[in-house]
Amino acid sequence: MKTIRNPWLKLREGLCQEDFDLINRLQEQCIREDRTTLKLELDYKLRAYSEKECVGTRPINEFMYFDGHELIGYMGICEFGGADAPLEVNGMVNPDYRRQGVFGTLYKLVVAEGRHRSPESMLLLSDRKSEAGQAFVQGTGAKYRHSEYEMYYRGNRPEISNDLEGITFRKATNADAREIHRQNAIYFGDKLGEEGTSEQEEGMILPEEEEKRGMIIYLAEADRQIIGKVHIQLSSDIGGIYGLGVLPEYRGKGYGRATLLKAIDKLKEANAGDIMLQVAVENANALRLYQSCGFVETSTMDYYELFNQ
Repeated sequence: MKTIRNPWLKLREGLCQEDFDLINRLQEQCIREDRTTLKLELDYKLRAYSEKECVGTRPINEFMYFDGHELIGYMGICEFGGADAPLEVNGMVNPDYRRQGVFGTLYKLVVAEGRHRSPESMLLLSDRKSEAGQAFVQGTGAKYRHSEYEMYYRGNRPEISNDLEGITFRKATNADAREIHRQNAIYFGDKLGEEGTSEQEEGMILPEEEEKRGMIIYLAEADRQIIGKVHIQLSSDIGGIYGLGVLPEYRGKGYGRATLLKAIDKLKEANAGDIMLQVAVENANALRLYQSCGFVETSTMDYYELFNQ
């Protein structure tokens, strides 16, 4: 174990390339030595920040702990799902510098930041296999909320049946924001504000803004009717599939499988080295679908809810 000799903190609204490189290097070290998974969303956050030059106008999301020139600890805040969704928090400490209060210091800063924001709670994330992460979360008093499997594509892509070949993808634009918001409320329980109100507008995802950050949203259509959607992202040679869903009136017809397979094709066309997705552990139907299309579980991420007081 190394002793901290010259500690200092760096707080930022978003990630610049220099910070990204330092954090990513620390992430690779922690994953390699701990053999666990982290959910830091660094590529997404880097793109989001590079599109804005409004330094000082956004809340603090990046919390870095240095010993001299070396980054030894990091904790980040992610915001997904609109203004009412809980903040997601994940972090790490260099294995050589643990048990010296680094993570505790970062955590206190993150909690203080969270109390200034609109969500009533935040989610603390920890790989189920991380003994240190699980122990720390237990000590905060956070309550278990749910878990997600991270799954990677490992099999041969099955064929789409002939009667489903007519399904097409249309890249969503900002004009589709209300439809995407409506579908997210159906699939994931997002809060659906009253139409035409500022509450609804605040919760909407703007597809054209998401594309600038590397996330492309496609609306799946059959016979020119919207049947569902999927979000895909390519970061550091890894393709991600997110937000996939089929509208209730179109379920049971194989549209979910066809949408998933077409999303895989899109990522292969973009030269994705690996393809991954995340699914709630209790979503048995989706889990069976993904397994049948060649995905296997590689890790389990536990989510714990910490209520702001």
